[in-house]
Amino acid sequence: MMDVKSYRGLFYNEGLFSTVEDVLAVEEALSISINDIPFTITMRSPGNEKELVRGLLLSEGIFKDTALDPDIQITATNGKGYVTSVNVVIPDWLLLKDFSGSRNMMSVSSCGICGKKTWDEEMDTIQLKKSGVIDPGWVALMFERMSDQQKAFTQSGGTHAAAAFTLEGELLDIREDIGRHNAVDKVIGALLLNKKSDSAGFLTVSGRISYEIVSKAALAGIPVLASVSAPSSLAVDSAEKCGMTLLAFCRKKKLTVYSHPERVLQKQIV
Repeated sequence: MMDVKSYRGLFYNEGLFSTVEDVLAVEEALSISINDIPFTITMRSPGNEKELVRGLLLSEGIFKDTALDPDIQITATNGKGYVTSVNVVIPDWLLLKDFSGSRNMMSVSSCGICGKKTWDEEMDTIQLKKSGVIDPGWVALMFERMSDQQKAFTQSGGTHAAAAFTLEGELLDIREDIGRHNAVDKVIGALLLNKKSDSAGFLTVSGRISYEIVSKAALAGIPVLASVSAPSSLAVDSAEKCGMTLLAFCRKKKLTVYSHPERVLQKQIV
């Protein structure tokens, strides 16, 4: 379970101040090295470090073998007991691209693409081929199931969630993090470590859909991506290009399909 922490604040309401105790999501830095070579420092919610790193390796196109799990070593913790540093051991011949220049800055929790020097070329070659049709009536139920398990958000109101489902609506896994892209990496990593990635057909996210969220889902082979919020123009263009069905504004049993509607059961089009 994710850590939260209580803070005292002054609450202002209609001219009056009062003291309040608010629960906030914890944010800490995690330093990631590959074969003892620094890769990135990412700001994230402590917990599920191995899932986060495993998903990040896939979504960065560095290690895409879904059958083999690399050795993820915890190399440092701080006085609070949080993991602060990990090292991933991967044989050099299994690394799919040179990572030494791919990230050389801190990635903040609000933007997973920070620190990258170039756009990923892998997106130009991905074409999702998983078949299947989803009933749009199931989508609200999927978001309800994700919401029911957002324990950290219930306490703090300051975290995002990502949940993976089968195309039939079966919940496979859910993860929370202060960063929406971290939540996606964590759930992808959990799928890989638990050998469930082949069953994943639908990903729900609690924040807006950016290019990078589409990229991560595509590299994980997930053909349907849905959000309660808005997509960016590049997200829609990228989803259309790679064969992904993108749903957004999934609220109150309503949604908008922006790409590849052939996967969505359509009873009537007005």
